[in-house]
Amino acid sequence: RQLVENIRTISSPFCDVMNKDRVSLGELLRTHITFAEALAVTDEQLGRERLWLGEEGEAASKFISELMEVSDALGNISGSSYPGLLDVLFDGRVARRSSSNHPRLAIWGLLEARLQSADLVIIAGLNEGTWPPEVASDPWMSRPMRKAFGLPSLERRIGLTAHDFQQAFLAPEVMMTRSSRVGGSPTTPSRWLVRLQKFLVGLDQKAAENVFKPSRWLYWQSLLDRPEKVEPITPPAPCPPIEARPRKLSVTQIETWMRDPYAIYAEHILGLRSLPKLNAAPDAGNYGTLIHNVMDAFSLEFRNELPAGALGRLLEIGEEKFKSIIKYPGVWAFWWPRFLRIAEWFVVLERGRRQEVMRVHSEVRGVLEFKTSGGNFLLTAKADRIDELKNGGLRIIDYKTGSPPNSDEVAAGFAPQLPLEAAIAKAGGFEGITSNLVSGLDYWRLRGSLSAGEVVPVADNPVELAQKAEVGLVALISLFNDVDTPYESRPRPENAPKFSDYEHFSRIKEWSTSGGPES
Repeated sequence: RQLVENIRTISSPFCDVMNKDRVSLGELLRTHITFAEALAVTDEQLGRERLWLGEEGEAASKFISELMEVSDALGNISGSSYPGLLDVLFDGRVARRSSSNHPRLAIWGLLEARLQSADLVIIAGLNEGTWPPEVASDPWMSRPMRKAFGLPSLERRIGLTAHDFQQAFLAPEVMMTRSSRVGGSPTTPSRWLVRLQKFLVGLDQKAAENVFKPSRWLYWQSLLDRPEKVEPITPPAPCPPIEARPRKLSVTQIETWMRDPYAIYAEHILGLRSLPKLNAAPDAGNYGTLIHNVMDAFSLEFRNELPAGALGRLLEIGEEKFKSIIKYPGVWAFWWPRFLRIAEWFVVLERGRRQEVMRVHSEVRGVLEFKTSGGNFLLTAKADRIDELKNGGLRIIDYKTGSPPNSDEVAAGFAPQLPLEAAIAKAGGFEGITSNLVSGLDYWRLRGSLSAGEVVPVADNPVELAQKAEVGLVALISLFNDVDTPYESRPRPENAPKFSDYEHFSRIKEWSTSGGPES
């Protein structure tokens, strides 16, 4: 906190100048220099002694001095334009070292190379865009205008680089190099390199193949990064003590426990939580939460019957909830039309189904306790919606803006949310719900596309499915009550979660490509 306060204090004059609508470049430079020197101060050395030290500092000092001399000619500018102006003015400035690191090695620019000779010349960067450089269009003058003013054509630089290549190529020994990729993107070889290769092939194809075959230098370089011995990296499989293992999980976390036990270990035993990204735009997760919030507010307002203007009221609630994303025009343009289609489909479905519904419960919480050899285990849930039916049954509904799990995943226990919520309901564990007869388990897929929504039943016999889920959970709890049971990372790759906050922490990209289970 003291560091931040110190930075705030020394930066205040510069920030004040930057916030002005009209200010001279000279004043901006002076306050900027004062701030930079204050920022560079140490207990042993003054800021100005550090900032302008060495060849880099000398180059920067020279540039600032030259700019200060002509600063009045520019007049007043907006403080907010100062960073952009500096970027443009700094572009092309180079701080060169006065001496080489080695007496027999020199790194030259094109102009220096024209005036000197060497026994061995390495021509580097033979890619289009570097040799020759890209010819950018002049934003101020067209080609006829440049010709009328007597200025050289833009393509003159290509001719100069061709001359530079020819001069360098005449050295006694020449090595030509290029990067096949730059920033991860593939590159195109320089036209000089391509023409040279075609010319040599025309003269002697076999000799050309010897010139352009993979060099032994590249092979030797590859050996520098090759380890002497490669041992496969095994996936993490921690076995924490029983007392450290969680005794309370939600139904959604049970699914994580089945698919990726290591994520449960990282979150509930190590206590690691992912932080939201700074200034991140809303994503699919935010969209799902937004739709859930709208449906929750609507269901809480109309627990029994729907009014005549149900669609209008749902849209009003939607407008209120969607205000949080109105500052993202692109997101709004896609999400709001989807919601309009969802709302219309939802109200039509509700009018047909509310005739058999006595009361709607939204975002209702429930608990179920299991007594095991390792101690009591608490299962929690927050059901999206539970309908109390007039025939005494319960229909448990889960909203999905993405694809719901298929019946095989539900039956195998890898999507246990609805079956476990049915088990909680059977035990009377949901707040404010006395009935324990579950007659339906449904996913309501709220897509918002041309098919706005879809009701996906989970099983024909919800009671039997709930019993199997309960038995499976007891077996899972008992398994992890054994201290020798590890919290493995993705023990079944085919059932791994689509997304996890702990992928990097488990180093999955390392062991999955080095002989681990997923490879």
